[in-house]
Amino acid sequence: MELAQIRMFKTVADVGSIARAAELLHCVPSNITARIKSLEAELGVALFIREGRGLRISPSGQTFLAYASKILAMTAEAKRAVDPAAEPSGPLRIGAIESSATGRLPRLLAKFHKRYPAVALELTTGTWGQLLDDTANHRLDGAIVAVDVERSQLKRTPMYREELLLIASTSLGPVREIADLQDKTVFMWPQGCPYRAALEHWLLRQGQALPIVSLASYGAIVGCVSAGAGVALVPKGVFDQYAKGAGCAGYEFPELTAIDNLFYWHENAGVHPAREAFVAMLREEFT
Repeated sequence: MELAQIRMFKTVADVGSIARAAELLHCVPSNITARIKSLEAELGVALFIREGRGLRISPSGQTFLAYASKILAMTAEAKRAVDPAAEPSGPLRIGAIESSATGRLPRLLAKFHKRYPAVALELTTGTWGQLLDDTANHRLDGAIVAVDVERSQLKRTPMYREELLLIASTSLGPVREIADLQDKTVFMWPQGCPYRAALEHWLLRQGQALPIVSLASYGAIVGCVSAGAGVALVPKGVFDQYAKGAGCAGYEFPELTAIDNLFYWHENAGVHPAREAFVAMLREEFT
């Protein structure tokens, strides 16, 4: 079993096409086909199921893919470990919840690229659970989420505190107290979002039961609020980024306390100059 075979297998699994994988790996498709068949013969299982001109990964392939990801991640770590003082370079896969990616990271990403042009930074958004799973399985080098939880094989460190603002269209008039929300619709991310949980706990403590419409997009949430359809609770970073310019006003309530955003990484990731440079810039930017 060779690293080249494992890399070819993972690339095909990731892109779902031998032809596309050949383009990315700068080789001919027949070479990839032959190397994967050799790998299958050595393992004694089919890694892909051929369906006409296409293929899909087999159950055995799914199992082997998890190990292939770890092997390649550890290989990359080994290369970094022999030269820890090297200038950050190579791929860096960062995950972030939508609020962080939208409100906090755009300026930092531009600054990071300018300072470390040799780093190929990839940013992925998703739910906090999905991002932590991807970090634990070496699909991400680190993730920013707004929950503080113990997860096997993961380390974490606080990055910044996200203040929460209730936003409403300026056409609705000021929102000075909870009573001003009577008969208002609330637009929020679906269940599982920590900011939604903060809002629901606040409304429950205040004895309020307001209808909540679930929208998995801050763009859609801000758009509905801007149109005067209701209100929303958003991180201050999202408000500053584009809700303020969309005809929305932000209101602070002392009961809506700030929520920590943390950076998670795999405890066995070892030396990773690009990831460490990214974390250092996060602290530089937000602390």
